[in-house]
Formats: sequence, structure tokens, C-alpha cells
Amino acid sequence: MTSPSKPEAIVVMGRDAFESQFDARRLERLGHLASLGNPIWIPGFDDESLDESIAERLSTVEVLLTGWGAPQLTGPRLDKMPRLRAMLHCAGTIRPQVTDAFWKRGILASSVAEANSIPVAEFTLAAIIFAGKKAPFLAADARKHQGGWPDLGVHGELSNRGRTIGIVGFSRVGRRVVQQVQQLEDVTCLVHDPYIDPREIAAHGGRAATLDELLPVVDVLSLHAPELASTRHMIGARELGMLRDYTTVINTARGSLIDTDALEAECRTGRINAILDVTDPEPLPARSALFDLPNVMVTPHIAGSLGSELYRMTDAALDELERYVHGRPLHAEVSSDDLELSA
Repeated sequence: MTSPSKPEAIVVMGRDAFESQFDARRLERLGHLASLGNPIWIPGFDDESLDESIAERLSTVEVLLTGWGAPQLTGPRLDKMPRLRAMLHCAGTIRPQVTDAFWKRGILASSVAEANSIPVAEFTLAAIIFAGKKAPFLAADARKHQGGWPDLGVHGELSNRGRTIGIVGFSRVGRRVVQQVQQLEDVTCLVHDPYIDPREIAAHGGRAATLDELLPVVDVLSLHAPELASTRHMIGARELGMLRDYTTVINTARGSLIDTDALEAECRTGRINAILDVTDPEPLPARSALFDLPNVMVTPHIAGSLGSELYRMTDAALDELERYVHGRPLHAEVSSDDLELSA
């Protein structure tokens, strides 16, 4: 049986991303699957240090492996790669990289967002469980006490049994969270996503609901919608005002989903709590009250892949490259239409 020919490939991403995602083992696998020149990696296409040999390589490249820090694929940059047939993104959304010029050329695109959804869902589940026991908020209270314990009831009931969890956005992360919270006893999981068939939500253990149905009854509100013009500030003063006292708002998606001023106003009263891994703006200004409120925990955008988790994304992208080399359909192909409703 004839072995498939190796496509010309090059890695284009930020230096930190490349050094974190491609160790010797993964570089070896990349070399088995594709024809690589020297260097294997470049940070972009416009650097003056790119000599004629690299420009010549780009003229024959068939596959780009991109990631965090990769430049946008504009028309002039794509003109340098007339034989480009596929972009395999070693990270989440491809939105910052693709352009109309990219789609017009009929280039295949793939993203490993599914792999990146795993640690985000794990982080979110941990946040939900901690929210049930009000752990971050009681920890903040305890730090202010010099001896003795703070009032354990000041942030609401401490329990993860019989909770109602609200999920906004049945995304890759959202559906994982719906599945994972089922391990909690007597849990009810309500899901708001007008673009998903309620039967699909039910198959994963959730129940479809409108936002107005969901907000007044949840103990935890977890956001997993994409960042679109239509989702900006979808949780504002009106929506926050509909939440019951001591509800915890969790955001591991995009900061723009929440009106930050409205959230700060509600949290200042102590009526609701928040666990925020993303904010708007990001990072928050140093003067933001959200840093100092005991009923708010802010983390520096750590829910997604970090450390050894990054290799999971690289492996998924190399799996896609192997499918491409063997002429098989990509598992995670992304189209321009997909980006209308997803991250």
C-alpha cells in the first residue's frame, strides 16, 4: 500500500505558545506526518527577519498549524501561501485568525476547542461545588477575622444537595457542565439556549428553559455563551435583579456577557455572589470593587488549558493533521456559518 505524501506544513503562533505546546515528542510526530523545513515555527508573516528561504517555503506550504498569538490571515498574507489548503488551530476559537479572504479561498479550518472545553468544564464544576458551600466567600471572611470563625450563614445556605443550576449557552463547555453536575444529588439543571433542540438538552440531563424562567429559580447561574454582538451584556441589571438572594453567578466564558457595572452594584449589596474567571474589561482596573468584595472571587482567566493541559490541544490538532494526510474528514472542521453562533 502506498504511503500518503506528506504535505508541506509550518507552525505559526506566539513563541510562548509554541514552546508550551510542542515538546520533542510532538515535534517528532509532526515530522512523521508533514514535510517540515527549517525553521519549523515562525511567529508571523510580516517580520522583516523572514528571509527569502522562508518566503519560498510559505509559497509551497499546504497546512498551517496555528495557535494563540497567530496573526490574522488577511488577503495579503494569504497571497504569500497560494497552495494553502488547511489551517489546523491548536487552540480554541479561530475567530481572531480568519477573514473573508480566508473563506473565499476555500481553505479548510479546524479547531481543538473541544479539547480546550475539558479544563473549562472541570473548573466550572469545581466553582459550582464551591459556590454551594460558599467556600470562596467564607474564606475571604475568615481572612478578616483574627481568631474565631465568621458567620457561616452570611452568604446563604451551605449545601450542594437539591440545587438548581442554570446554564446559559449549551456550548461545548455548557453541555459538559450539564453532564458533570448530574453527579450532585437531586440536582435540577435548567439550560437556556434558543438555538438548541430541547430534546438534545434533555439527552444530556438538562431541561430547556427561557432566561426569564431560569433566572428566578436558580441557586447558581453559569454562563457559557459565545461572545457575539447579540450576547453582549445579556446579563444586565434586569437579569441580575431577577436572581434570588445568595445566587452565585459564575462566568468562565466571556466577560462581555455580563454588564460589569450592574454586577458590581448587586454584589456590593451582598445580595448575590460571583465567581469570575473572565471580566469586562480584562483585567479589571485596579480600583474595581469586585477585587475587594468578600462575596466575589476573581481569577486571572485560568479555566482554559494551561501547563500540561496544553498538550491535549496539540495532540488533538495532530490527530486532525493525520486525518487530513490520509484524506479522511476532519473531526472538528469549522465553517464561516459556524462562527455566526459559536465562539
